Amino acid sequence: MSGMSTKPLRLGTRRSKLAMAQSGQVAEAVSRVTGRPVELVEITTYGDVSREHLAQIGGTGVFVTALRDALAKGEVDFAVHSLKDLPTTQPEDLVLAAVPVREDPRDAIVARDALKFTDLPRGARIGTGSPRRMAQLNAYARSHGLDIHTVPIRGNVDTRIRYVHDGELDAVVLAAAGLSRIGRLDEVTDFLSIDTVLPAPGQGALAIECAADDAALITALGELDDPFTRVAVTAERSLLAALEAGCSAPVGALADLLADGQIVNEMRLRGVVGTTDGSRMVQLSTTGPVPETHDGAMALGRELAAEMLAQGAAGLMGEQAQ
Repeated sequence: MSGMSTKPLRLGTRRSKLAMAQSGQVAEAVSRVTGRPVELVEITTYGDVSREHLAQIGGTGVFVTALRDALAKGEVDFAVHSLKDLPTTQPEDLVLAAVPVREDPRDAIVARDALKFTDLPRGARIGTGSPRRMAQLNAYARSHGLDIHTVPIRGNVDTRIRYVHDGELDAVVLAAAGLSRIGRLDEVTDFLSIDTVLPAPGQGALAIECAADDAALITALGELDDPFTRVAVTAERSLLAALEAGCSAPVGALADLLADGQIVNEMRLRGVVGTTDGSRMVQLSTTGPVPETHDGAMALGRELAAEMLAQGAAGLMGEQAQ
């Protein structure tokens, strides 16, 4: 190795507590596999400073653009994203060098008085900034006779949980993985079963992105890649892309690996789309051999999306836009 190898790698990250926590964890891992120090470069994104609802400013992609701009300008060597924030089209000059092992993909409830979701009182107000969560919570409530009201909220994790502590809301819904990464899992009062609420495509997974022409860095970062997580999130994101749903459309998807004993031999992909009031939902799943390739995972997502569209999924999303 030349003397150059001790030069710190610059990792671009958003400034939120969650982004800093997950970037810090990746920085340690990258430093371990490369033997080089990693420094965090904080980048403010429009999504962090705007007070508008995410759906109005272009969905979660607004968090990604500034990081990608910094990569393109060479201000940082690589960036860490929450995979669910990434637009489904990948820029040609950037590559997802690694998708590390996924954390718990489920959504979690933080409720007053340590309540479980099904124990919330009649008329309970549940805060979430996600149309996907609203659609599925409302659909579940309709089919199980629960009387709940979903309330749109914004803000970081601290802000959202404070709504519950201050008594403004009975509960809020957050991603379990995010709470885990900032050390606040102990505040969760209930985990929402995958059968109740399917997570966002890619939820719980991170994406480590760098320039497509940096072969040495791609190889080094690749050591953090988990092939099972990668095929799963590739299938989920392919489904999302094929449904032509922008990040703000209420699409849930999860690919999980089914094991026969110790051997992982099948992958099940589930998808859901619905109106935010929960009155109409299309939910389907498919199971097949674990895809061996990126193209195989993409095909699985496209096939399930085609079935969902055939059952009227596009009409549901059209209603969202009006």
